[in-house]
Amino acid sequence: MDSNLNRKKVTILDLAAKKRNSEPITMLTAYDYTGALLVDAAEIDTILIGDSLGMVMMGLESTVPVTMEEMLHHCRAVARGAKYAYLIGDLPFLSYQVSVSEAVQNAGRLLKEGNVDSVKLEGGHEMVETVRAIVAAGIPVMGHIGLTPQSVSKLGGYRTQGRTAAAARQLLDDALALEEAGCYAIVLEAVPAPVAKVITERLKVPTIGIGAGPDCDGQVLVYHDILGLYDKIQPKFVKQYATLSPIIKEAFSSYRDDVLKRDFPAQEHSFSMNAEELETFQKSLEE
Repeated sequence: MDSNLNRKKVTILDLAAKKRNSEPITMLTAYDYTGALLVDAAEIDTILIGDSLGMVMMGLESTVPVTMEEMLHHCRAVARGAKYAYLIGDLPFLSYQVSVSEAVQNAGRLLKEGNVDSVKLEGGHEMVETVRAIVAAGIPVMGHIGLTPQSVSKLGGYRTQGRTAAAARQLLDDALALEEAGCYAIVLEAVPAPVAKVITERLKVPTIGIGAGPDCDGQVLVYHDILGLYDKIQPKFVKQYATLSPIIKEAFSSYRDDVLKRDFPAQEHSFSMNAEELETFQKSLEE
């Protein structure tokens, strides 16, 4: 029996219920149709179409150069593949910081043109007015505090945030402010586990951790990281569940060798022709 017959599209209400019932929320990134199919088949609750695609899909040094058009392109591809997971699209750098009206417009584009279910943006208190406006427009918003990759230059690199008492208190205040502004969930990235635990306990909305310890309401990792497909940056908080890079390289090398030795394509990979038609064709060459 097809297990999909009993599956339903995950909603914000489902995520809120998981928080109330202390049921962990699962999230992975995906950036294309095939990846979305695989993540969705694994029954992951939520898919983040992250601006991390700039690094793992486009070869950029950071997420900063990623554009709205690039995000829309990848969001549409993921939406075609994922039928059950709740989809979150990242608002890229400078798509929401310039003005509140521009932020609302771009958030709307991710839903209307990118076919995602909600948007995610980075920042704390400084984003409260923006979050309120986007939510007021009927667009669900996920917050993101701690290590915020779009601000990596300001933060001095990919560093753990909230390690001092003052910084930890600021993260808590930011989280509470985002919740009050209307965020339905908040990502905590590279935050000390004890700080993430307190934030999770204080918030009514779910927290999603990435390098924030085991006490968050959910966890997210990057698709390419858990499969061993990207090694430029290898954060401490990543658990690699497969090492596919050597396997893929070996497959590519085997294909190359087969072509060079003329072992591929073999007869079973080739199409035959009706003998009578072949004979007619050959005779036509003699004319």
